[in-house]
Amino acid sequence: MTIDKSWTTIRRRSSSNEFWNGLQHFLQMAKLFVNDRGFIKSPCRRCLNNASHQLEDLESHIFRNGFMFGYNQWIHHGEPVTANAGTTVAGPSGGIHERDEMFDVLDDIISEDADGDAVGGPSSSEQYDNLFAALRSELYPGVSSFSSLNFLVKLMHLKVLNKWTNKSFDELLKLLKLTFPKIDLVESHYEAKRLMTKMGLGYSSIHVCKNDCALFWKENSLKDICPVCSESRWKLQSGKRSGKNVPHKVLRYFPVGPRLKRLFATSKTAKLMWWHSTSKDNDVMRHPVDGKSWQEFDKRHPQFASDVRNVRLGLAADGFNPFGNMSLSYSMWPVVLTTYNLPPWICMKAEYLMLSLLIPGPHSPGKDMDVFLRPLIDELNEFWVHGLETRDAAYENGVFRMRAALLWTVNDFPARSSLSGWSGQGYRACPTCNEDTPFMRVIRKMA
Repeated sequence: MTIDKSWTTIRRRSSSNEFWNGLQHFLQMAKLFVNDRGFIKSPCRRCLNNASHQLEDLESHIFRNGFMFGYNQWIHHGEPVTANAGTTVAGPSGGIHERDEMFDVLDDIISEDADGDAVGGPSSSEQYDNLFAALRSELYPGVSSFSSLNFLVKLMHLKVLNKWTNKSFDELLKLLKLTFPKIDLVESHYEAKRLMTKMGLGYSSIHVCKNDCALFWKENSLKDICPVCSESRWKLQSGKRSGKNVPHKVLRYFPVGPRLKRLFATSKTAKLMWWHSTSKDNDVMRHPVDGKSWQEFDKRHPQFASDVRNVRLGLAADGFNPFGNMSLSYSMWPVVLTTYNLPPWICMKAEYLMLSLLIPGPHSPGKDMDVFLRPLIDELNEFWVHGLETRDAAYENGVFRMRAALLWTVNDFPARSSLSGWSGQGYRACPTCNEDTPFMRVIRKMA
């Protein structure tokens, strides 16, 4: 007899009779397979058949978190095992890689969509099919300590740490394939990147006018000519566009929203996002929450301050030469955000700093900094006005509307001039005093 499992993919569980009836049928079948203590594995998206609960708790687990992706043959809950059961059951239920750390990673990713009906974002099992396939498969026949996905993630991490080129990574993959013909691994760096992007936290490439006067983004995304200076969007050869469209400049934009949501989706960091509300010290300045600026902001915006999960951000920007060659004049500007909700021993660590923009060179953006900052400013305005529906993994049913505010910038004086739009030299060099800046001439120079 064929079991109807279509109800397991329904997103809006609270308003679906089909989901409720399917869940009741599943529980009726599963109750015959509880152990002698009355416990049975939970196939919800958080437990992934790794944890067991009593039958009366199983209903609430599945209803709250949803039914796990990839568990297509219910071998732990009464469905007879068929010949191909090993290929249809997700990793935890198949007994393969039960201790694989990538299960925790995917659990955090899926938890962002687990309450899709409440959050309002898309949730589809197809998005994770390739990830679960790589997680279920052994890296090499007989090797159960590593899944294919785990090995690939560690290999990509080594590439970043040791600055391998894409070509060298491709050559390494070819060597591994040649040495171990049965190894389950991607063919190229391009395929590896495509798989990694399914884990989220990617970036957008935005074309920029060669004179830094506009972005080909939103209302200008389909234009080939700059709306300000009428320069071509593409590089030209002998006055003509080459066969392949190559933009003059490309701005890399890393959306902040998914990264903030990931902090709340991970149970370990979700609790730390509350730290600032419980660890104030009026006698010692050990964190910005102890300062007057933070307290003054709370007084001016009491509605924002009423939910301690709302995010306080700081922005840092400066130029550097990525080629490490001082004889070559090149300036690339990263724009980095730090999250001040986190405790002081974490918020300034490299792994918790968020790169939001990578502004291309070869010259400093200078007075055109506002052009490059537009995607980030638009997103921050959206956070401030409307907020972003976010799931807080630290609490059950912890879906809330997260808002965010940029408290201040951290930069040297020349960078402050670019960010504020106020000249850092000349008669009115002070961005605080503005037009009231006192000055005097000292040997043909201004002071």
